[in-house]
Amino acid sequence: MSDARGRSTDPTYDILRSERQPLSSLFRPACVAVVGASERPGSVGRTQLWNLIRSPFGGTVYPVNPHRHSVLGVRCCAGVAEIPEPVDLALIATPAPTVPARLEECAAAGVKAAIVISAGFREVGAEGVALESRLRQILRGSGMRLLGPNCLGLMNPRLGLNATFASGMAAPGHVGFLSQSGAICTAVLDWSHRQGVGFSAFVSMGSMLDVGWGDLITYLGDDPATRSIVVYMEAVGDARAFLSAAREVALTKPIVLIKGGRTDEAARAAASHTGSLAGSDAVLEAALRRCGVLRVDRLSDLFDLADVLAKQPKVPSGPRLAIVTNAGGPGVLATDALVLSGGQLAQLSSAGVEALDAVLPGQWSHGNPIDILGDADPERYASAIRIALDDPGSDGLLVILTPQAMTDPTTTAQRLRELAEGSHKPLIASWMGGDEVASGAAILNAAGIATNPYPDAAARLFVSLWTFGYNLRGLYETPVLLPESDQEMDQEAALAPGDGEAPGPGAGARLLRQAQEEGRELLSEAEAKQVLAAAGIPVLETRLAATAAEACAAAEAIGYPVVLKLNSRTITHKSDVGGVWLDLASPAAVTAAFDAMARRIPEQFGPQAFDGVSVQPMLQRQGSLELIAGSSLDPQFGPVILFGSGGTLVEVSRDSAVGLPPLNTTLARRLMEQTRVFRALQGVRGGPPADLEGLERLLVRLSRLVLEQPAIREIDINPLLVRPGDARQPLVAVDARIVIHPVAGASCHLPRPAIRPYPSQYVRHWHLQDGTPVTIRPIRPEDEPLLVAFHRTLSEESVYFRYFHMMALSHRTAHERLLRICFTDYERELALVVDRRDPDSGEHRILAVGRLSRLHGCNEAEFAMLISDPYQRQGLGTELLAQLLHIGREEGVDRVKAEILHENRAMQRVCGKLGFSQRSTPEAVEAWIDLAAASPRT
Repeated sequence: MSDARGRSTDPTYDILRSERQPLSSLFRPACVAVVGASERPGSVGRTQLWNLIRSPFGGTVYPVNPHRHSVLGVRCCAGVAEIPEPVDLALIATPAPTVPARLEECAAAGVKAAIVISAGFREVGAEGVALESRLRQILRGSGMRLLGPNCLGLMNPRLGLNATFASGMAAPGHVGFLSQSGAICTAVLDWSHRQGVGFSAFVSMGSMLDVGWGDLITYLGDDPATRSIVVYMEAVGDARAFLSAAREVALTKPIVLIKGGRTDEAARAAASHTGSLAGSDAVLEAALRRCGVLRVDRLSDLFDLADVLAKQPKVPSGPRLAIVTNAGGPGVLATDALVLSGGQLAQLSSAGVEALDAVLPGQWSHGNPIDILGDADPERYASAIRIALDDPGSDGLLVILTPQAMTDPTTTAQRLRELAEGSHKPLIASWMGGDEVASGAAILNAAGIATNPYPDAAARLFVSLWTFGYNLRGLYETPVLLPESDQEMDQEAALAPGDGEAPGPGAGARLLRQAQEEGRELLSEAEAKQVLAAAGIPVLETRLAATAAEACAAAEAIGYPVVLKLNSRTITHKSDVGGVWLDLASPAAVTAAFDAMARRIPEQFGPQAFDGVSVQPMLQRQGSLELIAGSSLDPQFGPVILFGSGGTLVEVSRDSAVGLPPLNTTLARRLMEQTRVFRALQGVRGGPPADLEGLERLLVRLSRLVLEQPAIREIDINPLLVRPGDARQPLVAVDARIVIHPVAGASCHLPRPAIRPYPSQYVRHWHLQDGTPVTIRPIRPEDEPLLVAFHRTLSEESVYFRYFHMMALSHRTAHERLLRICFTDYERELALVVDRRDPDSGEHRILAVGRLSRLHGCNEAEFAMLISDPYQRQGLGTELLAQLLHIGREEGVDRVKAEILHENRAMQRVCGKLGFSQRSTPEAVEAWIDLAAASPRT
């Protein structure tokens, strides 16, 4: 048995889907009402109406003003209800206190969308917040979407729609522009006219009371006229919606963003190393990397980069750039910009240098940049470019031309265009000058070759291209699947016998719950280590002692020398108060240290601050590296993971990077690569490398811990000692600190993770009709190799029933295709696999795949299924579809539907069993079920 059709990768279907988008009423209205239209010169109402009627968009415009018969010669209606045809879009520009009443009239009249231009809402304080609350109540249940308030409006230049009060109209083009600032919109609009930049959409978003980043990025992602998206952001809003939409769209359409307000005004308390290092801007940077959005720091780079990414289908596979130039100075400037922005100057191979020697004058630079001298003609350029492109040491090429006596900019551009067509590496050109090089630059732009008149800016564009590709590859590289015993703690990392219950995920949860019940916010070091150990993170052996005698006994069991640390539930940093004693080599030294802490700590901080000591082995740290790993809570993005250089000078070195959980092994490695200490971890001066795979697993487990235990507010593992060459204990958490939310159940008020965690609640064990045990679970990125093997088991009939046409195995198993299935964020699409584990070999095999895909702009979803031929007719299709319907109900989907080939009788019978309605059309059988009305299967 095979399945229903999946259509999410069909471009024709994407166009049809965009036409069903409710935001189409904003961008493609057939009827527009201008509420607050006026004759008063300079008023917003007059400007809006004039913009609409002077730029025909194919629809009708109705001014609404109860005090006038007409405005600008157009007959007025007293209210929206009097308009004689259905209204798609209402523009509201009346004073803020009157907006709720006007919006209520629009909702009653069935208006599909509204733009509230008016200011005077949350930006003015409590009174404005109350007005926004009233607007939300009106929108709830009405089906109407609202852009704004406090915005400029929007333009659809390709249609001719100007629903703004700006003084000019944007030129049509292929860039979608989104901005929270109306002032930035007007400045960009003026700039675009001078630069000849055109737009597919031009949107001022305002306060984002309803329509936000996720809605607009999704709409532009579906819009066939949009090739790239440019964003000016001041606030993220709904972080999960933004990241989910951007991650889906950035794979096919580049998104370039500039963020206003980078400085972190809300400094975190110094009590948390992790919190102080993981500033909000660093977290935003991590979020953008996680969804493939490219960030720029200068407004001048914003559109240049969007244009380059939209043109340039070739992305560098590495950061190494070769430079061909006919002048030394521009080559030096380009080199400086390249290296300072994170790129590398390509090292030419010996064969490449020999080839250049054969075609260039003896005075050429004999290295990179390749200076071919000022008298270079088009043929010399072509020869040097061909060799540079073929050199294996480069990942891209920058060609610089300065107009000199022998220079032919136009013919050289033509030769570069010819060479670019056959190259797999990206080319960037810098034709320096004005009118003299204009025709050559035009040829390059028409050929899709990125150009910039300034060589340093051109070099930075290359680095941006590399960064864009690097981030996308990091998102979609297939990670390593951690072993199934990952939840079990390594016995060598366990706490000493008698210091708590056996480690395991449940042990950590119980300890956290107990601390919350006691009203505590800080775990002791020993408790923190128990939580980490339960999550599979190796910790240093730690024994608790309430008396000096117990401390001496623990030291004897561990072996001298030892470390004594204050055991306290109230003091955060023990070393600051004399709570750490190192290298104690005898019982007398241990007793003296215990007595000193037992006397001084209660005197200074009260008796509640001293709960005894912890005893740990004194590690030899020669040749070791001190790292920090941890987690803190960002108010917008929820939990974040930090990694970097650790030790007592952690906030001085400030060598750290942050990432968003959940992490897999690939993302964990990318997080480490962002730090300077990563080079040391690879081995110093011929020494052994650190256990990088172990570090990856540790970060994955840490990210899992903070998602599974929302009671945790902060974690500091500092130092995390890395001991290259130590096979027994290459990684160990020497010290740990965990801060929790004090009240059980308070987690419902916390910011949710920006990226949805693995939905383990949908994992279910089941048996086939022949008794074979299987697991039905959400798909993981690590499943890609299993999916390749799964597709090899499919017959031609199964493939035809699934895709409505034949599809070659090589196409079905291509990484670029499977990544769309395996690398889901579980928010917009959720795929289930049926996983069978061989009891003898332990190997896994996927027997079936089912997918539930939300449709953009409506609360409906399509399902698709595909079942391996040897496992058909065993009830698997019915069970898998039932699970998809269960998930649909849990996720709040109203309707699930599909199209099924007429010949696919088996799939039609399955749908019939589960209560689907079916209707035959000439093309296929349409099947649908309303989940709210249908009873769940028992």
